[in-house]
Amino acid sequence: MNQLEAATEPRIADLLRAFGPEECEVMLQAGYEVRECFRVLDKVGLNVVGEILKDQGTFYELQHYPKGDVYDMETHAQYYYHAHRPESGEHGHFHTFLRAAGMPRDIRPAPYEGDAPRPLGKDAVSHLVAISMDAQGYPTHLFTTNRWVTAETWYRAEDVVRMIDHFIIDHAWPSWATNRWITAMLTLFKPQIAHLLRERDRVVADWQRRYPDRDVFEDRELDVTSIMPISVERQIEALEARLERGDG
Repeated sequence: MNQLEAATEPRIADLLRAFGPEECEVMLQAGYEVRECFRVLDKVGLNVVGEILKDQGTFYELQHYPKGDVYDMETHAQYYYHAHRPESGEHGHFHTFLRAAGMPRDIRPAPYEGDAPRPLGKDAVSHLVAISMDAQGYPTHLFTTNRWVTAETWYRAEDVVRMIDHFIIDHAWPSWATNRWITAMLTLFKPQIAHLLRERDRVVADWQRRYPDRDVFEDRELDVTSIMPISVERQIEALEARLERGDG
């Protein structure tokens, strides 16, 4: 699936209808946090991507940055940045994850009847969403991927949606600003991420119906499973308007 072959984009206002005022206020404060991270970095000519790439040597496709990934040992949230999609027009993208120890205790991996190895038990890990970045260090899209892309464990969309609030990078390495930014991004765009995850499961189920003899989770012809353009400023404006109206 080509990254640019996105389904019809839902309106932000429509996505926000599933969230109450208190949740929208949390998202809005996260939006202000994202904006603040941009501001303090912009003042000195830096950006959230450059913070991850500094002191990392030559930037190679497919290599994880920073080396060893960013991992919070208390929350078990994890992310890395890399690039391998020059045809998409992006500079690169962040992949975000939550490991088993940080998940709600009642969540279990989705059933799987294939033969491919996947991390289980305390090693289980769920990919939450990827964030595409432009050459100036600003986010342009959110997207989800098939299982083989990130070698994750597979969890149902509704379970992954529950994990979003547990993604917190609460330390200063390799960049306090970038860690705060990426944590806030998943809160700010929770409605979009939830939509993309549900679309991911729909696309995977449809692919399996079309190709019943294949292991859909290992099919190299299916990589990006859902995608959506985003704008931090439009998201903030929509949240402010929603809260100003006070509609439930």
